[in-house]
Amino acid sequence: MDRKLEIKRLCIYLLLSFGLAWILFFAFSITGHKWDAKNPELESLVGLGMLAPLLAHVITRWITKEGFAMTGKDSMMMGISFKDKKWRFYLFAIFIPFLYIEIENIIFALLSPSVFQWDNYKQYDFGIYFVFFYPIICIISAVISSFAALGEEGGWRGYMMPKLIKLFGLKKALILGGIIWGLWHAPLTCCGHNFGTDYPGFPYVGIILMCISCTTMGVMLTYITYKTQSVWPAAFMHSVNNAAPTILGFFIDDEKVTGIMSQMVVQWGIRMIPEIVIAIICFVLLCKEEIKQGE
Repeated sequence: MDRKLEIKRLCIYLLLSFGLAWILFFAFSITGHKWDAKNPELESLVGLGMLAPLLAHVITRWITKEGFAMTGKDSMMMGISFKDKKWRFYLFAIFIPFLYIEIENIIFALLSPSVFQWDNYKQYDFGIYFVFFYPIICIISAVISSFAALGEEGGWRGYMMPKLIKLFGLKKALILGGIIWGLWHAPLTCCGHNFGTDYPGFPYVGIILMCISCTTMGVMLTYITYKTQSVWPAAFMHSVNNAAPTILGFFIDDEKVTGIMSQMVVQWGIRMIPEIVIAIICFVLLCKEEIKQGE
């Protein structure tokens, strides 16, 4: 491995990934806007920003003459294969977000029982049967519309993580990759994305939590990318996670939350527990694979 060349490629990639996205994100921030998930214009802006990592990947390969192989060693990992039981990891990618989101809801309801209301779903103006079909609808629509998530995963998992692993080894790469990914979101975090703006330590606490969240999610996404040698499962999982498929969520009334539990950063920390557990399992499995390869 030509270490200097790999470092050069990684630096170019990161400069482009941050630069292309932050132009959009900071333009939104410095004009005094705050995050509003119900605003389709803002959703479109973020969706456009999510394409920056993949675009940076392509430009970096072009600038450094790295080539555009779709599959194989040092490729863009854009192929899809179900051979050698790889289909299991596609199922994992599609359904695991639903599992940990529901576990998060259970933990949250146990810690704050007043939030669980059997008739809360009625405020959404649809019948109880739709509630149970909602996760399926979320998962299907998320997989179909996963191209925005591919914009991120085609860059982070398809280019950044292989470079970091080559340069720093697996364990350090997983931590560094999560921090980099979390910091990439910083302008949006400063606008209130994910955590709002009304919490102690704004926005620094939110940025730190985003780095933790991206590290845990990054471990899971790297695991399925490694096992399939494709960025598509990571894109599917990323998209399904963002769609937040849930049944129990319809029975949780956020307005019933009081005290410290009403702080978004506290809720986020509690809801991170299942993801952290799954990430630790994936981390251990990845380390075992690395040891196995080294034997």
